[in-house]
Amino acid sequence: MRIMNKKLLYFLLVIGLTVVGMWIGRYYMSPKEIIEAQKVDPIPYPAEGKISIISVYDNYYINPNLTTSWGFGCIIRTSTKNILFDTGGDSAILLSNMEKMDIDPKDMNIVVISHIHGDHVGGLNGFLKRNGDIKVYIPSSFPNSIREKIKSYGAEYQDVKGTIQISNNVYTTGEMGIGIKEQSLIINTKKGVVVITGCAHPGVTNIVRKSKELLHEEVYLVLGGFHLSGASDSKLKSIIKDFRKLG
Repeated sequence: MRIMNKKLLYFLLVIGLTVVGMWIGRYYMSPKEIIEAQKVDPIPYPAEGKISIISVYDNYYINPNLTTSWGFGCIIRTSTKNILFDTGGDSAILLSNMEKMDIDPKDMNIVVISHIHGDHVGGLNGFLKRNGDIKVYIPSSFPNSIREKIKSYGAEYQDVKGTIQISNNVYTTGEMGIGIKEQSLIINTKKGVVVITGCAHPGVTNIVRKSKELLHEEVYLVLGGFHLSGASDSKLKSIIKDFRKLG
């Protein structure tokens, strides 16, 4: 997972929020290691008005007891709701990491899937086997087969075309992009807007711009997948320049 703010591109920026999970360096565990890995310290629930963002699926890690794999998934924990944003590519890894952090799938209230790629939606079926009493927000461009699969577990789905509010101070951008349709999450906090992206196929600058326009607030933090691995220095500098123009 990579994090960016409106002025600089960073690998790590967690000021004022709790971003917990797998980070910095590549580390892949065998099935035996997955089973034998110890639990990590549980993440406390945030105080009223605070949020925690917990990385539960990533190809980078902080704690070697968590399992890494290509993909992304995180939990946005508020004082009233637990939102799972993307499910990674493998439900066994997703559920294993959640268990090690003492996070019960049944405690999730909402699932949001950013886009159709398997490394973001691949863990959904296994998750729904553990918690079918939940609503799943999916881009309206998703095939009907996914809707039918969601219903088969007893869960509800909500097609997302435009911007909608899914919880207190939490919104989806709605579908963005011309080719790969993708939605991102927008969270309104006291310190500014927090934007969470799955892969940022529509362009991270475009997503940030729309988020700012929707809430009419300054963007405080951007995190998630940016599809910038291997990007040139000139490309990164161009994005930073665009961020600065956004104010």
